Amino acid sequence: MLYIALFAFVLWVLCFADAITTDDDQFRNLSKEGWLVIVLLLPLVGSVLWLLAGRPQKDQGGQLPTDPEEAEFVRRCRERAEEQRREGFHGRDQE
Repeated sequence: MLYIALFAFVLWVLCFADAITTDDDQFRNLSKEGWLVIVLLLPLVGSVLWLLAGRPQKDQGGQLPTDPEEAEFVRRCRERAEEQRREGFHGRDQE
């Protein structure tokens, strides 16, 4: 029973710290203040809700930068990487 309580406490501390350090514009479904209140007042349930519905999604690989020069650079890098992948696959077929 002590291990479950310790696990719940560690989970609560980690989720609360994660919510505090997350940038304001990355929260999902509620504001930063709303998530902090939920995680603080409902430790176990709030922590699970934070992990499932509030934590920002890490996969932002498809987004281009807002600066046009940076977006163009990223687009060209992706095109070059795709060319190299195709060349690599074709080179293996010929051997």
